[in-house]
Amino acid sequence: MTNTDVVIIGAGPCGLFQVFELGLLGLKSEVIDSIRNPGGQCSELYPDKPIYDIPAIPVCTGEELTQNLLKQIEPFDYGMTLGEEVSALQKNDDDTFYLKTNSGKEFISKAVVIAGGVGSFQPRKLRFGNANDYEDMSLHYRVKDSGIFNGKKVAILGGGDSALDWTIDLASKAGELTLIHRRDDYRAVSSSVSKAKELRDSGKISIIESGKVVAINGKDGILEQITVEQNNSQEEIKIDHLLVFYGLAPKLGPIANWGLDINRKTINVDTEKFQTSIEGIYAIGDINFYPGKKKLILSGFHEAALAAFAIKQRIVPNKKVHLQYTTTSSIMHERLGIKD
Repeated sequence: MTNTDVVIIGAGPCGLFQVFELGLLGLKSEVIDSIRNPGGQCSELYPDKPIYDIPAIPVCTGEELTQNLLKQIEPFDYGMTLGEEVSALQKNDDDTFYLKTNSGKEFISKAVVIAGGVGSFQPRKLRFGNANDYEDMSLHYRVKDSGIFNGKKVAILGGGDSALDWTIDLASKAGELTLIHRRDDYRAVSSSVSKAKELRDSGKISIIESGKVVAINGKDGILEQITVEQNNSQEEIKIDHLLVFYGLAPKLGPIANWGLDINRKTINVDTEKFQTSIEGIYAIGDINFYPGKKKLILSGFHEAALAAFAIKQRIVPNKKVHLQYTTTSSIMHERLGIKD
C-alpha cells in the first residue's frame, strides 16, 4: 500500500505539470498511466511531430516536451507507475481515497487528479467471437512477463513500434517467431524495420506481409494455431502464443464507472478548482469540460496550477495558502533545490 498526498491518473503533459505545481506547494504525487512510457498522447501518438503553441518554446516535438517536463519535476518526491490502469477508485469515510490498479497495486491519497487526456489507451483487440477465451493466457495485447515466450512458437501481429520492438526482442528467445503485418509498409521506425528484415534474411524469424489472421483455434484458453490469409490463399500456422499490437484507442474505461458527472466522454468540472462532482477528485486537460473549454496543452497547464492550490487548501483547510513566486520565494527555491 502506497500512501501519498495526491494520485494523478495520467502521465501526459498535464499530468506531469501537475506533479510540478503540487511539488511547489510541498505535496507528494504518485502518477499512474496505462501506457508504458510517460508523455501520454505526445509520446504515444505524435512523438516526432512539432508542437508550436507551448509558451516561450517556438517549436518542440512531443517527445522533447515530455523530456523537458520530466526534467522540470526532478527536484520533487514523486512516484510513477506505468503500464497499469486504475481499475478501482473509492472514497473512504475519512475523506481519503483508495485506488487499485489492474495488477493489484494499492494507493491511499488525500486527493485525486484525473489527467487522462482523451481517456485511457486501450489496445485494439481481435474481433473474433472466441478471442476473449484466450486473452491473458495465450493471446496477449500487452507483455507482462516475456519469459513465458522462451522456446515457444510465437506469432506477432502488427507493423508499429511495439510489434517490431517485441519481434526484435523475442527473436533470440522464442523457439519460432512469425511477424504478420497487414501491409508491406510499416509504421515503426526504419531502423527497427531493417533489423527485423535482417533477422528474417538470416533465418531467425519469419515475416508475412500483406497478410491477415482470419481465424484462431485452440482449447481451454490455449491457442494451437492461427489461419493467415495472404494473396487469396490461406495458411495454417501452429503457435503457442499470439501477441497483438494493432495500436491503442482512447476510451474512458473504468473512469466511466466512478460516479462522476460525465458529459459524453468528458468530466464536468468547475472553473475555480477544476473539481469534479465528487469533492476531492479533480480533472484537468482534455478529459474535463466546462463552458468555454479549449483542448490545448497550455489550458491544461493553467488548470493544473489552480487545481494544485485547491488541493493544498483541502489538505490544510485551516491554513491560508499563499501564492509565492518562484523568482523570489526562498521556500520555492528550497523545494526546487536552488541554492540562493
